[in-house]
Amino acid sequence: MTSFALAVRARHRTALAVVLCAGLTAVLTACAGEDPDKGTNGVGRLGAAEIDKKARAAADSADGVRLAGTLVSKRGTYRLNMQLNAEGGTGSVTSKKSTFALLRIGDELFLKADAGFWNPETGGKGEKSDQEAADKLQGKYVKVPEGDPTYKQLRGFTDKKILLDGLLALHGKVNKGDRDKVAGVPTVQIVGGKGEGGTLDVSLKGTPYPLRVARGGGGGTVSLTDWGRAFTLEPPTEDETVDYGGQLPKSSD
Repeated sequence: MTSFALAVRARHRTALAVVLCAGLTAVLTACAGEDPDKGTNGVGRLGAAEIDKKARAAADSADGVRLAGTLVSKRGTYRLNMQLNAEGGTGSVTSKKSTFALLRIGDELFLKADAGFWNPETGGKGEKSDQEAADKLQGKYVKVPEGDPTYKQLRGFTDKKILLDGLLALHGKVNKGDRDKVAGVPTVQIVGGKGEGGTLDVSLKGTPYPLRVARGGGGGTVSLTDWGRAFTLEPPTEDETVDYGGQLPKSSD
């Protein structure tokens, strides 16, 4: 092979190497510069305080929401499954010793509890024996008098604004956290402090609703779904209700 042919072949190899390197560089540059928020609602580009503000605004304006998870407080641990709107709420709350259903429409609050709520350990009062009360009340809705000490505590589980204001509050300086997914939906996290003040996952798809909150200090984790889904609250029928006839027992949980 002549030196001329070798020189031509060498130039071809060099040219091919340059093209390949240029193509590889372009691919790597494109990957490095890819926008992680492409196709999202854009809140991931915002600072933590602005994300927090938008998530709260979205929550406040939603017609309805479902909350499911665990809340831990000084009074005890509660498992929630509540559906809430501006008019009230319905669902169940389970504590250490009992499970009860709650239904509130406006100021009318109804409670349906199992035997664990009405048994002697709950401190039930009145002339009727505790067993008689339990037999009469179990599986029935009882209207909670507004003046009863239990009313305010139970109403809080059915009040969208009160429950969300407390649940979504992060403690300490709000910082931007990691990207994650909740039920397959991409989220951006905001955290209180370095996470000790709670973590809130905000949707990167559609409206920036809060989708999950992990409360600081081991205060429980709650998922928030069915945002904006309208539902109707219906009062219980007469057959479903019974008059307790006195002050409701205090929970010992």
